[in-house]
Amino acid sequence: MNKRMIKVEEPVIRLNGVRSVGVIGDPGCEGLGTYNMKVYAGALEESSRDDITLIAGDLVPAGTDHYYQQIQEITEALAENDVYTLRGNHDTGAYSEYFGLKNYALLTDHFAVIVLDNAFRTFEEEGLSLLSKVLADTDVQQAVIAFHIPVPNHYILNCVSEEEFSRLKEAYGPWKEKVKYLICGHVHSRFEDEVDGIPLICTGGGGAMIEDVSKEIRACDVEHHIVHIYEENGALCCKVSDLPDNGYGRERKDAVLKQKLQETVQGELMAHLKYLMFADRAQRRGMDKISNLFRALAASEYYHARNFYSVLEHPSAFTETVQTYVPGEEFEYERLYQMMSEYALEHHSPLAQQAYQAAAAAEKEHAALLKKAAGMETYKEEAVYVCPICGYVMTSGALPERCPVCGGPKRQFEVFGNEEKHQTEA
Repeated sequence: MNKRMIKVEEPVIRLNGVRSVGVIGDPGCEGLGTYNMKVYAGALEESSRDDITLIAGDLVPAGTDHYYQQIQEITEALAENDVYTLRGNHDTGAYSEYFGLKNYALLTDHFAVIVLDNAFRTFEEEGLSLLSKVLADTDVQQAVIAFHIPVPNHYILNCVSEEEFSRLKEAYGPWKEKVKYLICGHVHSRFEDEVDGIPLICTGGGGAMIEDVSKEIRACDVEHHIVHIYEENGALCCKVSDLPDNGYGRERKDAVLKQKLQETVQGELMAHLKYLMFADRAQRRGMDKISNLFRALAASEYYHARNFYSVLEHPSAFTETVQTYVPGEEFEYERLYQMMSEYALEHHSPLAQQAYQAAAAAEKEHAALLKKAAGMETYKEEAVYVCPICGYVMTSGALPERCPVCGGPKRQFEVFGNEEKHQTEA
């Protein structure tokens, strides 16, 4: 079986039959956990539509053998085309041992991709010399210059210096008309700009969590994505493809693995609950160190559950997701919990009956709140209060002195959100 992740050993590589490249930015700088790697898996799946893939840096959180082996194994298992890389600021240490040269050019029949290393915010002389050499080739009429850290632009300051950009411009200057795109990563978002008359595409949505980078570029406006660069009718074109939340799903198609993953999620969540409950018992006895330990263990079990569940999850689009939770809440309080409460009563099990009744009251409030929140932009509640005794949920208006379901005191209510603003408005 041929390796998909290419170790570059020649500065110029000729590729026949290649008309497109998928560019994935920053898959691994925040860690190679399953939760992030599911995004990367979806990016590789989308990039399989192209002839080759280029990762625009930050494959790993740190440049050690351990992480490089991990990303290589994941990529080999998932990639459906050849994957080339460029070095990001996180890709230090053993990068060359795994991926070879840091400056190189891919020459296709229709365009060239020149990969330059600027992981330490400077362009290397050998890279700039290679850039000039490739652009001077009369067979090269269209080119993309790819690097990790952006050049100066109109949106962000997290970029190389003007002096470094001048060195780059000097290298491509005589053949500037051949340079159709500059493409980079590093910023965990996406924006498009024009610098020195050339389109600049910044893409960092291949695994790292999308973040706010400026007033103009907010996380809520950007999805995880990849960039397609392709030749069409003799011209070099660019298209951004957002990654659907329900994209990658290989494990869901294996019935045995799917069942075992579901069981594992349930087991991890049960451990999470057991550890939290023991932490409460320890805290009531003044054993704060033991309580802290078990809260930490509970958090760890939650993250395990999240990772396993992320492999299984098949969510709707984010803006449509909230309303999908309503039917489950309605079913619980209208039918399931009522039925179980009656069963418990008939079988002389008062504690189970009480638990189902209290939960049903809370689930009814859950459904009402979710219906309000379905229109995310118009949702107004500043604070949500939860009774830690029975789980009842309260929001707007004056809070009762005691929980209306179990009588728990107001002073114990847990607050989620901006309580001060809520009280001011109330």
